Amino acid sequence: MTRTLYQLEGCPWCETVADRMDELDLDYDTVWVDAMHSARDEVKRVSGQRAVPVLVDDAHGVTMNESANIVDFLDTTYGT
Repeated sequence: MTRTLYQLEGCPWCETVADRMDELDLDYDTVWVDAMHSARDEVKRVSGQRAVPVLVDDAHGVTMNESANIVDFLDTTYGT
């Protein structure tokens, strides 16, 4: 899998990104993260910070956070 989405259960920004990925029919792995920021070591390791959502797209060499930026990237890269 070349795309991984780090997200938190019930996070509206995470859901926005996941919904857009589903609309674009993209395959991706989901990594569910802990609600406590201090326990998000894997997110910090891949993105340098602990906020979610975070998208890692290996095919394009991209790791990004902020839902609006991720959706823009998805639309530009995978939209029709």
